Amino acid sequence: MKSKGLYRDFFFHFDIMILMILLLGIASVLMVMANSAMVLVWIAFGLVIYMFAEYLTHRFFFHLKPPKNKMFLKFLKRIHYDHHKFPNDLKLLFLPIWYSLPNFIILSLIFYFITKNLDWTLAFSLGLILMLLVYEWKHYVAHRPLKPKSKFGVWLKKTHILHHYKNENFWFGVSNPFFDIIFGTLKDEKTVENSKTVKDLENRGID
Repeated sequence: MKSKGLYRDFFFHFDIMILMILLLGIASVLMVMANSAMVLVWIAFGLVIYMFAEYLTHRFFFHLKPPKNKMFLKFLKRIHYDHHKFPNDLKLLFLPIWYSLPNFIILSLIFYFITKNLDWTLAFSLGLILMLLVYEWKHYVAHRPLKPKSKFGVWLKKTHILHHYKNENFWFGVSNPFFDIIFGTLKDEKTVENSKTVKDLENRGID
């Protein structure tokens, strides 16, 4: 596929378009309302919180051992299990909007209830959604025939490929490696054994 088609698959994906519209809407409102440089601090805070949530969610929720409840199992299959089984399937590549949007709203509401400040909440929300789009782009690049332009990007793509094809218990960071470093899940690939369930999360922990 030509690169133009690859870019179109990302930017014209329905879920991505919704997120981009939301990003532009929040940014527009914030530009009118904001009257303090503190908004930059809260945008940065939103970025960091998303990165932390990305790691925790991927490691401890998406990689849960298969539940007995059929509805919950079906949910995990759509959210992540099937993505490991078919890593390059475009239909499974993006977080569905029915999952990402409620999580975004919940985090924003929690922040607002704590701060009681609408400007700061919009800034925090902008950071969240901006990092969500970065995550989606980095994830997309990792699974599509696109070569990152920087050495860091090439390395980040490689670590995600290792997560999918070598061992699912390491390299959880998709948009960044920072929390893998902090929590010890960024490993030298030569020291990690190949996992038999790397493409079959549904059968993890089943004898």
